[in-house]
Amino acid sequence: MPENYRTEEFKVEGEKVISKIKEIFHEGNIRKVIIKDREGKTLIEIPMTFGMVGVLIAPQLAAIGAIAALLTEATIVVEKTE
Repeated sequence: MPENYRTEEFKVEGEKVISKIKEIFHEGNIRKVIIKDREGKTLIEIPMTFGMVGVLIAPQLAAIGAIAALLTEATIVVEKTE
């Protein structure tokens, strides 16, 4: 049976990317997180596997932090399961 999902987009300033990502992770039901630059180019795509929490997310947050430091504005695209 195919999984139903919906997408949400958030436009945030570069320095607020990490806090928004953490907020999204705490909401749950996340299938995938994509970060795009101002022009819409995908910079990083993080698939979420069932049960991915805490220590497993830390390396992705470090990578996102490095990317966010270079951005003035980013779009966060979130795929959530229904």
